[in-house]
Amino acid sequence: CRGFVAAGGGGPQALDRGSLCRRLRASRVLLVGMKGLGAEVAKNLILAGVKGLTMLDHQQVSQEDTRAQFLIPGGSLGRNRAEASLERAQNLNPMVDVKADAGNVDTKPEEFFTQFDAVCLTCCSRDVMVKVNHICHKNSVKFFAGDVFGYHGYMFADLGDHDFVEEKTKVPKASPGVEDGPDTKKARVDPSETTMVKKRLVFCPLKEALSVDWSGEKAAAALKRTAPDYFLLQG
Repeated sequence: CRGFVAAGGGGPQALDRGSLCRRLRASRVLLVGMKGLGAEVAKNLILAGVKGLTMLDHQQVSQEDTRAQFLIPGGSLGRNRAEASLERAQNLNPMVDVKADAGNVDTKPEEFFTQFDAVCLTCCSRDVMVKVNHICHKNSVKFFAGDVFGYHGYMFADLGDHDFVEEKTKVPKASPGVEDGPDTKKARVDPSETTMVKKRLVFCPLKEALSVDWSGEKAAAALKRTAPDYFLLQG
């Protein structure tokens, strides 16, 4: 993060990057499901330098896990997946507080999820994802869900009301009495002059995203532009 901010120079953009880095270093994240995808997500979060990461998984290490999950050392068959991943995960970045939880996400109370800044689900059923997303959406906790099936996969994000800043090229207004035309318009745009524009993106909950009615004419047109992987979420 320090190098990223320094490379950005001064100005609002650099300050925004610095703010993002500070928020990242102060974030506590819950990661559910420690199979292959979960291990990759854990690695990226730990190396990014979050404040804390809790890996939650009640399943035991299988033969498949020993080949697909690089955080699990050899000889771990039968151990809890989260606990078996803990040592190697912690060694990636000693500055991050990494914990293993051998509990079941199905039985966790609402208060458990509200202690985190972000929740990321993998290897979860649709019902579990909808339930946890509802809790996160209600309590302003960032929510992510994803899974991989061979060459196919999906990712869903619910960030609530997300405010961000976008850098845009400044276009000066035309002076009165000046002729208008392609050359004039081209001359008005100076790529070196930019302005920072505040924007807001409102995310919908997972239940709403999955309850689309595909029977109407508009839905039929949208279906042509919808990736087939969207329907993996329905499983």
